[in-house]
Formats: sequence, structure tokens, C-alpha cells
Amino acid sequence: MRGEPNQRSMKSQSPSKSNIYGIPGSAEIGEPTPGETRVRRLAITKDALMTKPPHGIDTVCDVLDYAARTHGTKDAFGWRDIVDVHEETKEIKKVVDGKEVTETKSWKYFQLSDYKYMSFIQVKEAAVEVAGGLLKLGIKKSDILNIYAATSPNWQLISHGCNLIGTAIATAYETLGESGLQHSLNEPECVGIFTNAELMNVVANVAAHVPSLRLVIYDGQPKQELLDKIKAEHEHIQVLSIDELRELGKGTTAEELKDRRPTYDDVSCIMYTSGTTGAPKGVVITHGNLSASLGAIFQLLGHHLHADDVFIAYLPLAHILEFIVELALFFVGMTFGYARVKTLTDASVRNCVGDIRALKPTVMIGVPAVWEMIRKGIAAKVNSGGTLKKSVFNGALSIKKAGLPGLSQLVDAAVFNQVKQATGGRLRLAFSGGAALSAETQEFLSVALVTVIQGYGLTETCGMCAILPPEFMQYNTVGLPLPSVEIKLLDVPEANYLSTNNPPQGEVCIRGPSVIKGYFKRDDLNSDESIFTKDGWFRTGDVAQWNPDGTLRIIDRIKNLVKLRQGEYIALERLESIYKSCNLVANICVHADSNATQPMAVILPHAEHLRHVLEEGKELGISPRAPLSELCHNKAIAELVLKECNAVGKKNGFRQMELLQAVVLTPDEWTPESGLVTAAQKVQRKKIAEAFKNEIKVVYRLG
Repeated sequence: MRGEPNQRSMKSQSPSKSNIYGIPGSAEIGEPTPGETRVRRLAITKDALMTKPPHGIDTVCDVLDYAARTHGTKDAFGWRDIVDVHEETKEIKKVVDGKEVTETKSWKYFQLSDYKYMSFIQVKEAAVEVAGGLLKLGIKKSDILNIYAATSPNWQLISHGCNLIGTAIATAYETLGESGLQHSLNEPECVGIFTNAELMNVVANVAAHVPSLRLVIYDGQPKQELLDKIKAEHEHIQVLSIDELRELGKGTTAEELKDRRPTYDDVSCIMYTSGTTGAPKGVVITHGNLSASLGAIFQLLGHHLHADDVFIAYLPLAHILEFIVELALFFVGMTFGYARVKTLTDASVRNCVGDIRALKPTVMIGVPAVWEMIRKGIAAKVNSGGTLKKSVFNGALSIKKAGLPGLSQLVDAAVFNQVKQATGGRLRLAFSGGAALSAETQEFLSVALVTVIQGYGLTETCGMCAILPPEFMQYNTVGLPLPSVEIKLLDVPEANYLSTNNPPQGEVCIRGPSVIKGYFKRDDLNSDESIFTKDGWFRTGDVAQWNPDGTLRIIDRIKNLVKLRQGEYIALERLESIYKSCNLVANICVHADSNATQPMAVILPHAEHLRHVLEEGKELGISPRAPLSELCHNKAIAELVLKECNAVGKKNGFRQMELLQAVVLTPDEWTPESGLVTAAQKVQRKKIAEAFKNEIKVVYRLG
């Protein structure tokens, strides 16, 4: 595999000469070692790594105290109540065994209240009540309580309540099935679980298989028979609502909790990964890890984060990205509006506006799947407006990209203002993490909607490695090292990623106060030097390069490197991030093996964009109103999608062996429930390969 990036992918702006970080923004320290780059740190903090913020913050409890003391009666957590549920049915046509069948499907739409808020002081008071209630129920410091729930104020209240009494939480994605939940309960021997009424069915089915379980806390209104079923499984089990728990803890004083407060080195959270390569691993995160990470974010980006900002919180709190961002923004004093993925936009609610327009946030984070969805949604709306509207929009994009004085402000007001209103009209900063975001999507959104900056981190590093400050705004880079970590790149000789390349390349290794010591009850992995080295480095398995301005660019993932028949390597994850920017693609999994000369892809088409292309391309002779399942079985459609994907690949400088030889189209959504993506929306490569093995075999047989 060639170790040099293509020119198209390096397209970017130069970092601002007035930035506070210096150029280059990272600095080398220590002596060189053969087979690896020199260690790098953020240039302005190269003499010492950040261990905690400068406000006496050793633990998450200190963050809670500081926020209540500093931000007081200001709105902290906002939420919307469900006023009504509307059910609508629609007939869907599908092709099954070559025959067209009609199915009736029903969709639920929520009608929601306006946002209601609790202040920073009220958040602390509620957390103290939770802590007091848990104490009265006999929860010990050595116990572990699982949180299996949707992102919400109550998730945080349970988490803070546990922290106040030194009890660690274990996290479980709300999309985990029964086996995954059972694993995340049994491995840490959880004594309790917090869940939502909507998830109580899964908990009821699992409870009998968790011997350590003696407490179930819930919010919402679960069916009585589910509560009875749980109680029947364990005669000693207690089941109560979060309101009952808080009532139990009313009147608890700080003095009563003092002896149970954790220290810097105590465990705060066992965060279970989404498990793309087997059973989820429990990542053991200490209060010190979180404190160092909080300090690092504050040091690097603090001047961009303000107490009068409004943050929309909707990603899973069981994912380190949302978890650490919420901790940092709570510390800053930002107002949160909790939202549901299903009710973010107007299209998914009835008799009210979606969460994003109701809240009008100024700051938002998302994973690439969210940003791709937003970009394609904007493009679909523009396309539906006719040729003139499309021409005006594309012209405005070109003007803004060129940065023409005066005209840029004019097109912002005249053209892009409508786009911005769809997200409430106040969005000023957006952050993408969790996976690679294509340069096309990042540039499109930064021009038409809001500045989108990227970052890179892992659960094992508390989300810390690099973030791109707006002063360094550019595409295809994840930014500068965070002040709580140092980074080096290790040679990957088989793929020609070497520290001696220009620019230097290799596997990303991270060390510092944000990096965990190991996985829960996994001595086999903790003693594996291909993961944790004896001198404290965590080997990520990701491949990166150092850019001349001191920023880091992720270019590959070692486990997703595939050696083709001709002996050259291709990087599946990198190809996916680029092909995903094709308007006809809703989701994609690129596949190749050692017998292939080129990759192929399994693709879920973007129905709206596909139908628009068919309406414009009458010569294809295919009805745009045909069921998606029928379109996916049409060879001409497959050829169209293949052609469009490869056009995007060529535009990005892909070599012949990186272009797709064929595509397999599927009409079925990829969801965590189907097992084809994780809760963090990462593709489950092995499961997709298994689900489409017959189609993949046909592609390779035909060559």
C-alpha cells in the first residue's frame, strides 16, 4: 500500500496566523527511537501533561459541586414530556422470493411539550437525593450499578448520585439486546440497574439470569406485569421508580455522604464498548481519567465554550463522546436540552416542532452518520425545489467556498439562512467524532450551515487524543493533541506506513492521565503488549500521519487493511468514509478479500436522492415511484449507484484497485436491532458479510 495521501484529500485552509496555539501546533519532545516518531504534545503545554482543571477538581463530584456553586439557578437540564402518541399506518411493497407482496407497517409519532428545565442547584439537590436513597437501600462503595437507559436528565442524576457515594456505574447501550445486557450485568456483578419503561421488557427477560441483581430503578410508566415478572424472578429484588428513590433520599445532607466521596484514583465508570469485534469490553475509567480529560478540553477549547451557549444532547451517554462532552459542558455552565434521535426533526413529530427547532441550540455534536444524514437532507430539499433553486444554491456554495468579500455575507443571508433555520437558526459550532467524516460533507456543512470541527479519541483514552480548534480550521485532519495526552506513531512496515516517510506515518500510540490502565476482568488483554505496553502506551490500531502544521490526520485502521490478490493493501474504513459522501448512499460496507483485485460494496441506497435521479433521468425507463425493494433488485440501478460511487472515488484520487468492481443493494435499514451496525452506528463488518455472503460470492465469481 502506498503511504502517501492523495492531493485531493489534503484540500484545506491554512491555520490562522493569529491563533493562540502556535504553528506548528504540536511539539516534539524526547529523543528519537528507531521504528517510531518522536513523542508529540500540544506545543503550548509541552512541558507537562494536564492532570486536572485548575479549580480543585479531582472527581466528578467536584464538578457537580463547582457547577452548582458557580452557575446556581441558571437552567441546566431541559427535557420535553410526551403529550400524546400518534400512530400512522402505510402500505409498503416488497419483493419476496421474486414476488411483490404488500405489508402494512405502522409508525409512532410523538407530540411533545415545550422544554422544561431544572437549574444547576436543582441538579445537585436531585443527585444528593438519589445518593441518599441508594445509601438507605444498602448500596456499598464496592457495588456496581448498571445504567441501561436512553440519554436524559435522569441518566445523569443516577450517575451523579452513584458518584457521590463512590459507587461505580457500568454503562450499557439502550440498543443492546438481551445477551449484551446480560454480559454487562454479569461480568461486573451489578447489584442494581437503572432503566426506562420502554426497556423494561428486556430487563424482565434478563433478570432471572443475573444472580447479583437486587435493585431495579426505572423512569416512565412500565407495564405492571413486567414489574411483577422481575419481582417473581428474585424474591429479594426491589423495584422502584426514580421518584420513589429520590423521595427515600430526601433530607440527605452533605455530611452524611462525606465518608463515601471518591478520590482521584477511584473508579467512576465501567464503560462497555459497542463490541464490533466480539463481546463488549468493560473500559475502567477513574475519576482521575475524567478530571484530566475535562481539564484538557477546557485548556484547548475553553475560549470557544460559553455559559450562555445551549447544547442539544441526544447521542448515547453510554458512548464516551457524549459522556465526556456533557461533563465538560456542564462544568462550563451550558444549558442542555435533552432530545431523542426519533424526535430531532419536524418530520418525526406531530402537532409540534422537532427538538432541534424547539431548543434552538448553539452547540451540537454528532457522529458521521448524523452529519451525512443532515447533508443529504439539505441536498434533497434543494433538489426538490427545481432547477433554478438548485443552481442558486450551488452558486452560493461556490461563492462562499471562494470567500469573496461581501458576497459571502450576502449569500449567507439570502440563501443559507433557510438551511440554518432548520436547526433553529443559532447553531455556531458543531463537532464530529466517533469515526471519520468525509471532507466533502465537512466542507458542505461548514459552508452552508455551521463550522464543523473533527476530533479523535477512544473509550480507552476517555475520548482524548486530538481535537481541531477552529483557529486551525481545515478538512481531513482531527486536530492537535489534547493537553492530557502525548502521541507517537509506530511503524507499520507491511503497509509502508513509516516514521521516516514524508510526512511521518504509523500506528497511533497514546499515553497520559486520560488513558485507562486496562479492561475490567480482562488480564489477557491488559497484559497484551499489542494493546497496552509496559511503559504505559495504549496502541490504538489506527494509522495516522503528522501534518506540517502539527495536526494529526487519521488515514487507516490496521484491522481493516486488506491485502488484495496483487499484493497491495486497501483500507476499507477509509474507502467507506469517502463513498458514504455519495448522495445515492445512505449506508455502505466495503468488502474485499485476498482473492479480489478490487473491492465491492453492500449499499443501503438513499431512497429520496435515488428517486430524484430517476425522475431526472427518464431515459433509464424506471419508475421513481417503484418500491425501494424493487429498485434494489434492478441491475440498471446497481450500475447507476456503482457509477456514482466510483465518480466520488475518482474525485478523491482513488487508485484503480480502490474503486468498486460491483455493488449489492439492499432496501432494509441497518439498525443496532438488526445487528448490522453498533449502537454507535459503526458497521458490523463480519455480520454484514455473513448476511450477504451469497450475493458477495456471486460478485467475486463473476469477477
